[in-house]
Amino acid sequence: MKLPTIPKINFKEILQDFQTLNPKDVGMWPVVPRITVLLVLFVFILLCGWWLLWIEQFDTLDAKKLDEEKLREEFIAKKRQAVNLDLYMQQLNEMDRSFGALLKQLPNKSEVESLLVEINQAGMGRGLQFELFKPGQEIVKDFYAELPISVKLTGNYQDFGAFAGDIGRLSRIVTLNNLSISIGAAKDGGLVMDAVTKTFRYLDDDEVAKQKKAAQAAQAAKGGKK
Repeated sequence: MKLPTIPKINFKEILQDFQTLNPKDVGMWPVVPRITVLLVLFVFILLCGWWLLWIEQFDTLDAKKLDEEKLREEFIAKKRQAVNLDLYMQQLNEMDRSFGALLKQLPNKSEVESLLVEINQAGMGRGLQFELFKPGQEIVKDFYAELPISVKLTGNYQDFGAFAGDIGRLSRIVTLNNLSISIGAAKDGGLVMDAVTKTFRYLDDDEVAKQKKAAQAAQAAKGGKK
């Protein structure tokens, strides 16, 4: 069985066909030039469509794909939150309990005086002498108030350390700040400790309401100045 022979292409004849084309009589053009012109027109139409219509549509499609990816990520994140909602609620309840336990360590207004007595007794119980025990101006925060107390005690290192430990073991939150120790002027060679003891108390409902009202008034005044 003989294989079909491939006809030879005569490029000179094709070139002559292009050279003898009559633009006024397109219907009489040879087959190759007509096919070539149609292909060129087809490619030109494709390029015009790409430039005028399709490129904008492709940009829109890419933007929609990005939006779809973003929405998918948001969906996955929200789905993960929904799956872990019980765990989040459990953690939130645990935080509320912890906050409540810490809040109970803050005395109310009526208990501050007894707490000051406990601080004083903690120092005296370790053999320290108070040269200064001066409560300062109360600093009101969002839901609590801070009461600084300037203290000056004389004693030795061991007693100062024991006093600091006793302060840390009080049932209420008390901190020692700006602590400095120096040699006293007495002949016995005792040491002097200067510090600011801070205790805290939670605000009652009336005080919290006043704080919110003052904050709203301050915000309104700030907004009026703009």
